[in-house]
Amino acid sequence: MKWINSNFPGVRYREHSKRKHGIKPDRYFAIRGQVDGKRREEGLGWGSEGWTAQKAALVLADLKKAHTTGEGPQSLKEKRDIETARRAEEKARKAHQDAEAVTFGTIFEGTYLEHSRQNKKHNSVVTERGLFRHWIGPAIGDMPLKDVSPFHLERIKKDMTDAGRAPRTIHYALCVVRQVFNFARERDLTGCISPTCKVKPPKTDNRRLRFLTHEESRLLLEHLAELSPNLHDMALLSLHCGLRAGEIFNLAWGDVDFDRGLLTLRDTKSGRNRMAYMTADVQSMLEARERGNHSAMVFPGRGGVKRSWVSNAFERAVKSLGFNEGVTDTRQKVVFHSLRHTFASWLVEQGTDLYSVKELMGHSTISMTERYSHLAPDTLRRAVKNLEKGIAAKNEAGKLIPFTGTKTTGNT
Repeated sequence: MKWINSNFPGVRYREHSKRKHGIKPDRYFAIRGQVDGKRREEGLGWGSEGWTAQKAALVLADLKKAHTTGEGPQSLKEKRDIETARRAEEKARKAHQDAEAVTFGTIFEGTYLEHSRQNKKHNSVVTERGLFRHWIGPAIGDMPLKDVSPFHLERIKKDMTDAGRAPRTIHYALCVVRQVFNFARERDLTGCISPTCKVKPPKTDNRRLRFLTHEESRLLLEHLAELSPNLHDMALLSLHCGLRAGEIFNLAWGDVDFDRGLLTLRDTKSGRNRMAYMTADVQSMLEARERGNHSAMVFPGRGGVKRSWVSNAFERAVKSLGFNEGVTDTRQKVVFHSLRHTFASWLVEQGTDLYSVKELMGHSTISMTERYSHLAPDTLRRAVKNLEKGIAAKNEAGKLIPFTGTKTTGNT
């Protein structure tokens, strides 16, 4: 197809060999001109698309005017680039507006909750849903993330405090809000920073203070043996080895070393594996259980699947024994985790140093273990007495010369 000059300077066209537009062949129009001292030709389109020589001439005139005045695009390519950039900017602006308009409840009940179901424990998901339903949702559920402010979080704190909720529960609610904001930011669902950074969480001390005496532990184990032999064995393992409930649920037969009396605890709460040492009672108990293959759970749930919670038979046993009767402070109540706490408390009472207790408990820092230090009030006194005995022994042997009070003179 050869180019044909139109009646308008700088505009030409070529005709399609077969395709018609009306009764005439379809024409493809193009314009030519000077841009920065270089001759340039740019295509516009077909007559069947609405182009005519006159329209092409008008476009060329606009480009020449822009070249003369220095205002606006001076070529079709530049004009297209500007339009492409404008559309991209408009798209980004609309996406930003949509992200800012998304509500807290939409994120929580949508992608966040689904992510939590796949990556968190069942009990954690249940707790977070309860906090959202009762406290977070009514306050900020229908509110866009960009509108959530520290004021609204302070209101949640006050409502929960007035309702008698524990500081730890209030702190947990604020953590859920922070997690939702961080989740949305990481997935480019919002650019908003969590307002929790400007809210002071309530001071909490949820450390359990209650531990069992040896007599109480004997009564509890006897009662559990009647209610649920399986739960009795799990309680004995926690009481004698300091295992968390989750660590007991994760324990497989391949993790039990009867020859060395060791248990390998994998993927613990601290994020690292650790070893636990079996007492004679624990080893006898495990040897008496029906063993599965290397990967089978030592304490499987129904259908052989891994357990996810402690049977409520434990709570019934504690209630029957009256351990929690009249106790209102949750830190003083006996729960399954109290068995692990009792393990550590007994160790310290027997004079075990805190570093050894830390390693046996799998604490990430020694500060977590220091809560038990009050159970060994004579430890420091014994340390000084031992030092005193050592000094006396060395003096007796003549290895240290007592100070006589005589002053020395001159250069020595």
